[in-house]
Amino acid sequence: MSQALPFVARPKLLDGTLPGDVGFDPLGFAGEDMDSLLYMHEAEIKHGRLAMLAVVGWPLAELLDKKLAAMAGFPDLLTKTGESPSLLNGGLKKINPAYWVLIVGISGLIEEAADIKKKEDGKNYIIGDCGFDPLGLFPVERLQKKVMQTKEIKHGRIAMMAVVGFAVQEALYRILVVAET
Repeated sequence: MSQALPFVARPKLLDGTLPGDVGFDPLGFAGEDMDSLLYMHEAEIKHGRLAMLAVVGWPLAELLDKKLAAMAGFPDLLTKTGESPSLLNGGLKKINPAYWVLIVGISGLIEEAADIKKKEDGKNYIIGDCGFDPLGLFPVERLQKKVMQTKEIKHGRIAMMAVVGFAVQEALYRILVVAET
């Protein structure tokens, strides 16, 4: 039975071996084979990392954008009501298209470097490892690695939900994120 939903059968691929696996996949995103599951697991890690950055960056942008832009001599990028630019509030129109080209290019380089590392490491590849740990926080011992990976995936899941909450709050209620956090 699923640890997340004790009244539902655990999907066959979700056997608890992956960090953060509690047998919850009601929509079948994990797929039917291990390659699909690992691909989706790595995608979840990457999206979780981006969400963790966004959860910090979104409120900071609302608090500091006007001040930092004024100091640098640039126009601020917040909406008229002071919201961070997002797809739902129309604020993305103020962002220069060259910025998006730069971001997509950098993202592509990061993905390519991660793919190269994945091929080089082969069977020793750790899902989501892009070779970036400047503070040396990732443990060496196997059991502690899984504990750290579980923490990362859980924090990423919470962050993804928070970003959805931020977007809903600003789109539906027109209330700044910093007004409620």
